[in-house]
Amino acid sequence: MVIFEATRIMILTAIAFLVALAVTPVWYKFIKKHHVEKQIRESTKAPIFHKFHEKKAGTPTAGGVIIWGTILGLAFLFFLLAKIFGGHFENFNFINRAETYLPLIALFLAAILGLLDDWLGVLKIGGAPGGGLKIRHKLLLYALLAGVGAWWFYFRLGWDVLYVPFVGSIVIGPWYIPLFVFIIVASAFSANETDGLDGLLGGVSLFAFVALTTVAFVLNRYDLAAFGGVTIGALLAFLWFNIYPAKFFMGDTGSMSLGITIGVISMLTNTTLFLPLFAFILVIESLSVIIQLTSRKLFGRKIFLSTPIHHHFEALGWHESQVTMRFWIISVISSMLGLSLFFLSRFF
Repeated sequence: MVIFEATRIMILTAIAFLVALAVTPVWYKFIKKHHVEKQIRESTKAPIFHKFHEKKAGTPTAGGVIIWGTILGLAFLFFLLAKIFGGHFENFNFINRAETYLPLIALFLAAILGLLDDWLGVLKIGGAPGGGLKIRHKLLLYALLAGVGAWWFYFRLGWDVLYVPFVGSIVIGPWYIPLFVFIIVASAFSANETDGLDGLLGGVSLFAFVALTTVAFVLNRYDLAAFGGVTIGALLAFLWFNIYPAKFFMGDTGSMSLGITIGVISMLTNTTLFLPLFAFILVIESLSVIIQLTSRKLFGRKIFLSTPIHHHFEALGWHESQVTMRFWIISVISSMLGLSLFFLSRFF
C-alpha cells in the first residue's frame, strides 16, 4: 500500500512537471502578446529596490498561472476521467473531500485575487509602487479568505486542536479561529514579500511543499500528499524558466495562491508549529519588513539597508543569484530540521 501510494505520487509529480513544461510556451506567448508586464515605478521610499530592479520593468508577469493552472487542471481532468472511465484513472484522482477540497478551493480563490492584482499592476492602477493593491488591502483580502477557512475548520469540521511537539495535542477551543486566520494571513503575506528575486519564492516554496508533502504522506493522507506532489512538479517546471535571468515573473497570482495553500496544508496536517522551519525564509522575509517598519515609526531610522531582507543583501553587494541560491540552501537545511523534529516528536 505504501509503495503503491509513493509510486502514485511520484508519477503525478512527473506528469505535473511535463504538463507545466508543455503549457509554459503557450502562456508565455499569451502574456507577451498582451503586454502583461511588470511595472516598476520610481519611489523615494525604496531607492535601493529601484536601483537594482528598474531594468526588470517590462518583464512578463503572472507566470504563477502555470503553477496553479496545472494543479487545478490535472485535478479536474483526473476527477472526470475517474468518474467516466473508472479503472486505473481512479488511481490518479486526488480530489478528496476530507483532504484536498480546502487546499484546492483556497488555491483557486487566492489565485484569482492575485491575478486581479497583477492586472491592476499592468494597468498601473492602485496605490502600490508599480500599481496594484496596497499591502493593507491585500491583508484584508487574506483575512477574509482565512476567516472563511477558519469558520469551516472550526464549525463544520470541529477542529479545535493544536499539536505541540513532544507534548501532544492540546484543545484550544475558539482560539483555533484566530490561530487559523493568523497562519493563513502570515503565510500569504510572507510569500508575497519573498517574491522579489528570480527563482526565490519558487525555490523556497518548493522545499516547503516537499516537507509538507512528506508530512502528509507519513500521516497517511495520501490524496493530500498527491496534491503536494503535483504542486512540486508544477513548481519545478516553473523554476525551469524563472531562475536567473527570469523569462517571466510569478506575480501575485502565484505568490498569493502558494502562500495561502502552504498555510492551509499546515493546518490540515496540524503542523503549525513546524511551519516556521518548513518555511523559514518566508518567516525572516516578513519579519524583516515588520522590524523595519516598526523601527522607522518608533525611532525614525532603518535597521536594514532595504527590505524585504533579500534586498538588504543585494545592497551589501551580493549578486541576485547568490542571494537566491543561499536562501535555497537555508531552506533545505531548515526544512530538514523541521522534518527531523516532526519524526522525533511523532515516533520517539
